[in-house]
Amino acid sequence: MPAVTYAALMKSLKQGSYAPVYLLDGEEPFFNDQITDFFEQHILPPQERDFNLSIFYGKDAAWADVVNACRRFPMFAERQVVILKDAAQMKELDQLVGYVEQPAPTTIFLIEHRFKKLDGRSKLAKVITKQGQYFSSAKLKDESLPDWIVQHCESLGLKLHFQEAQLLAANLGNDLGKVANEIEKLRLNLSEGQNELTTQLIEKHIGVSREYNVFNYPEALTRDDAAQANKMLSYFVASPKSAPAPLMLAALYSHFEKLYMQHSAQGRSLDEVASVLGLTEKMAWKAKEYLRRPQYSRQQVENCLLILAEWSGRAVGIGSGISDAGWLKELSARLKMTLQPEE
Repeated sequence: MPAVTYAALMKSLKQGSYAPVYLLDGEEPFFNDQITDFFEQHILPPQERDFNLSIFYGKDAAWADVVNACRRFPMFAERQVVILKDAAQMKELDQLVGYVEQPAPTTIFLIEHRFKKLDGRSKLAKVITKQGQYFSSAKLKDESLPDWIVQHCESLGLKLHFQEAQLLAANLGNDLGKVANEIEKLRLNLSEGQNELTTQLIEKHIGVSREYNVFNYPEALTRDDAAQANKMLSYFVASPKSAPAPLMLAALYSHFEKLYMQHSAQGRSLDEVASVLGLTEKMAWKAKEYLRRPQYSRQQVENCLLILAEWSGRAVGIGSGISDAGWLKELSARLKMTLQPEE
């Protein structure tokens, strides 16, 4: 059955455009909780809630009591709100069809069908589609989580770069409620006048490990520090969720791309280096200093980029795929072999 998007639904609610009946279902509780909270806290003014806000729970409520509450008139108010939480646990849920077919014009009725989709073939689902609005809250995919985190921060007036969003995603997982709570913790720890969530702030208040950070691994892998690289690799293999393949591959690719770009700066002036690499004068000077030291050849870096392209394909199911937590061992070994000193 057709569903409205979260953004569209919240926009209509905030504009005061209400349907007589709403159905929320799906596996992701965060969006459903946000919508339900709006029904509880924002549709009716505080002085009207005692008499005109009714909340039922599917496990304990009888369908007839819910219908009777929906059909009564609001007290000293324009409308009333009736919420049925955990509707999946209500016996004879389909008995609500009669009311939904002819809903009371002064009642806003919310059916919250948590953690489970309502059968779209049922009569109740079909009637709700005609009479009201339906929202299904799907679990967010891991690869979509950083984008969601950036958007959520923007909605709160916070600035967050994509790399920091990836860092949060890698360390918090796709429990959106948990992510939202941690972002709120970061917001409360911002200095007055500050609105940017930096890596340093995240590391300090969320407990992200500096030593075992996905974004630090590429540097450890390519510098002459095998002990540290092996230590980090062992940690990532033992804790796969701390280094999801898309995030690790993106970090490695970004690092080798910078190594490749540095070759374009050889023999150029400081201004040209800054222009080629998009760096400040201070950072461009550091880049030129790096170029004076022994480094990997352009061909070695190109070969590493080709290896990463292959593994990026495997991460999305092309070829042999990535099937176990030890994938990073194999990839790291191939990169290290490619970076062996040339004879």
